[in-house]
Amino acid sequence: MAQIVTTAGIDVSKGWLDVALWPEEDAGVLHVDRSEAGCFDKLANWLTEYGVKRVGLEASGGYETEVMDQLEARGFDVIRFNAHRIRLFARSIGRLAKNDRADAATIAQATAVLRVKQPKSRPRALDPLVELLNYRRRLCDWIVDCANQLEHVKDKVLRRQTQRRQASLARDQAAIEKKLAALLAASPDWNALARRLQSVPGVGPVLTATLIALLPELGRLSRRQIASLAGVAPFDDDSGKHRGERHIQGGRTALRHVLYMATLSAMQFNPAIAVFAKRLAGKKPKVIIVACMRKLLVILNAIARDGADWRLVAA
Repeated sequence: MAQIVTTAGIDVSKGWLDVALWPEEDAGVLHVDRSEAGCFDKLANWLTEYGVKRVGLEASGGYETEVMDQLEARGFDVIRFNAHRIRLFARSIGRLAKNDRADAATIAQATAVLRVKQPKSRPRALDPLVELLNYRRRLCDWIVDCANQLEHVKDKVLRRQTQRRQASLARDQAAIEKKLAALLAASPDWNALARRLQSVPGVGPVLTATLIALLPELGRLSRRQIASLAGVAPFDDDSGKHRGERHIQGGRTALRHVLYMATLSAMQFNPAIAVFAKRLAGKKPKVIIVACMRKLLVILNAIARDGADWRLVAA
């Protein structure tokens, strides 16, 4: 006789957690104030009372990180879902209402029925790298904002202020990049992988740090899987006799942005990527760039898998 497994879903916000169970819907929803002392012990005790081992939650801008760490430390398996996937699941089961309680119930049911591999503990060692990369990305956005403002601002005082702000942000960006390099150099494993990845023409320190921090699966997945994770795998749009255009979607956006910039460089300075791009001449420019992004990522995946430099892998 099949044993019914109870799963939990947590809707995470800054101030509180709403927790629901599946299929034990009669248990109601537990509301936990995150500012309350012992809130995670209260949560763990409630989950244990109902025999819960697997818990699901959505990515919530970083507010979910502490919840994951606290539950994993108490022996629970925790799955972090993409928020878009949960919304699609809610529509598929006809749940149109959206509030904290309904979201928790949806996540609990999704945790039970969606096909997810055995969750692994969150790689906390990557947190410093991820934090620096996130802040660097914001600095880049602010620098671009300053450049856009300078195209339209005429007042001399405002222009000087904007230029000073732009220069200050650029110095902060350089300092962040030095910290990234120091973190990679301090770890023998990261340093060895970074050296191999940067043996590929067009791959610099920023892409290297981004791959290590945001794509820890590099070298452990197939070429198709790694391309899908990065969001550079084309998906079919066919039905009957209709053959639609292939489009990329999903994936890790922050990683894809850095990979895009590195690919533009590789298309000029990397012989393998340059030749590949020429073979695609005549196709739409974006199609060529995305194909080159995928090609570059597959090469990097092979390097991480084989532990070899680019020349050895690409030969």
